[in-house]
Amino acid sequence: MPTTAATTDRPTTAVLGRRERAVLAAVGCGLRDDEVAAALALPERVVAEDLARILGKLGLRDRAAAIVHAFDCGLSVPGRGPRSGAAGPSSPSGPPVRISLLGPVRAATRDGRPLELGHLRQQAVLAALALSAGRTLTRRELLDDVWGMEPPTANVIPVYVYRLRKALRLGDTPDSVIEHTRCGYRLVAEAVAVDLARMEELVSGAGAAERAGEPAEAVRLCAQALELFRGEPLAGLPGPLAELERLRLTERRIALARRKAEGQLRLGQDADAIAELFALTAAHPLDEPLAATLMRALSVNGRQADALAVFDLARRHLADELGVPPSRLLRRTRRMILRGEDPSARGRTAPPR
Repeated sequence: MPTTAATTDRPTTAVLGRRERAVLAAVGCGLRDDEVAAALALPERVVAEDLARILGKLGLRDRAAAIVHAFDCGLSVPGRGPRSGAAGPSSPSGPPVRISLLGPVRAATRDGRPLELGHLRQQAVLAALALSAGRTLTRRELLDDVWGMEPPTANVIPVYVYRLRKALRLGDTPDSVIEHTRCGYRLVAEAVAVDLARMEELVSGAGAAERAGEPAEAVRLCAQALELFRGEPLAGLPGPLAELERLRLTERRIALARRKAEGQLRLGQDADAIAELFALTAAHPLDEPLAATLMRALSVNGRQADALAVFDLARRHLADELGVPPSRLLRRTRRMILRGEDPSARGRTAPPR
């Protein structure tokens, strides 16, 4: 292939950092940002930022030009993934241990083999470390998180950590999953992937898509985030931390489902939103913004009577369980439906952050 003036004048990949070369190599293989993020164990936001920086450094117009450049400079090879010498991280499939908190606590190897985590208190210690996002927790903090006001007489934390380190030990990561410092314990970020962190990355991506005026992409990312939930978060775990996080993550899930439904309403996909909203309102009958979103979806779908029935059911639940009337949001949504106005055109709740 003859060299043109344009390719001769273009900066080489020598101007790129190690991680930027890895990102360019993966992009050259046709991977999307989310696939590059998974392959290189990076947040999707970081991949997007790196790609923008790569385009600027190399003077490339767009992603297609980056793909061509990756092949021209030998970072990518037709029919193969990124070359190992250029790709930076040595574990393209991500960290060797994957921990799931958005359901019963689980841990597995990269290839999906489940790891035995022991009894619930021991799992609660692991969950506390995973929830701390790499921050070091002292023994006292772990005792407070897992036992609250009634800690055990003996300090069992070192025993539980020892057992967890054995359970999570892999051939290529001896004793590296939980690190012990003079201040306490923490999970090593490079050795562990936590589903909660992935969920937050997807939510951030959905927010960026909304700000960029891309509702279809926002809905897609919200759907991916919701798929990470496998039931009640931290199901069955004892301790005050698990109890608080269960409530917080359940609210997060509801807010995410509302956000997805709002996007579907903007796209005219009201029928797709209704089934999921019905299931959520049945499980959370006191959530008024959720009921209002379902009312709007039903009304847009031509089911005004069903929408008004949702209001009546919510009003009864609020009166029987809390002794309060419906909120202004619910009353306004009902009023718009009775007037024949489009409740999806205005009065919509702001997408949750």
